[in-house]
Amino acid sequence: MTSAVEHIRGVTHHIRRGDVQHRFRYGVDYVLLDAEAKNAAPSLFSRNRFNLLSVNDRSHGGKIANGDGAKWVRRVLAENEIEAADTKILLLTQPSFLGYVFNPVSFWLVMREDALIVVIAEVSTPFGDRHSYLCFNEGLTPITTNDRIKRQKKLHVSPYQLVEGEYEFGFDIRPDQISIRIIHTRGNEGLVATLSGGRGPLTNTGILSAIVRRPLGAARTVALIYWQALRLKLKGATYRTRPAPPETEVSK
Repeated sequence: MTSAVEHIRGVTHHIRRGDVQHRFRYGVDYVLLDAEAKNAAPSLFSRNRFNLLSVNDRSHGGKIANGDGAKWVRRVLAENEIEAADTKILLLTQPSFLGYVFNPVSFWLVMREDALIVVIAEVSTPFGDRHSYLCFNEGLTPITTNDRIKRQKKLHVSPYQLVEGEYEFGFDIRPDQISIRIIHTRGNEGLVATLSGGRGPLTNTGILSAIVRRPLGAARTVALIYWQALRLKLKGATYRTRPAPPETEVSK
């Protein structure tokens, strides 16, 4: 049986610009799946039930730990008068590890045939906040590798950055690989964050290999976030207290 769930053996690269410069690069494992279908998958991966690795609808689409999966995406599209008939919704995310899940950013990819027409970037923070950015071209033309979609920053993500400036999103989703770039700009400061990796079927061998190379999954992600925060503090970055999160779930 060939898995319908894809494994993206990815790399994420962050570069901080401004008075306090910083960078890091890590390997990361994402999965890509049809959010509205039953996906054939290896025995060590499950959808909406406990397993070594899993993806649960309640973890995505709406409030953290109280999401509604692809149903939420359909509602967001309808509320924003985006015609989504005959579309497929894919979820690109880091799976939970033994039930523990945290995703700094997941991506809902809305496809019409082979064309990417909408992306919802679902940003979550260790503080328990979440905000999503609705990305599309005027006229719902396909999003290509050359398109740059700009949105105002709304969510407090890092205590070392203000909730100001704008994001520039770039998406390159191909049959064999994905590449996503998010650039935050605020004056002469900002951040460049990228995610890239090849696409291939998720297998038990791939799952075990990922756990050996990058143990603890989402828990490792959280630990690395705090490690990088400590490094920034030691470099002299200004710490800012968490403001109230935005009242709206989605911005465009």
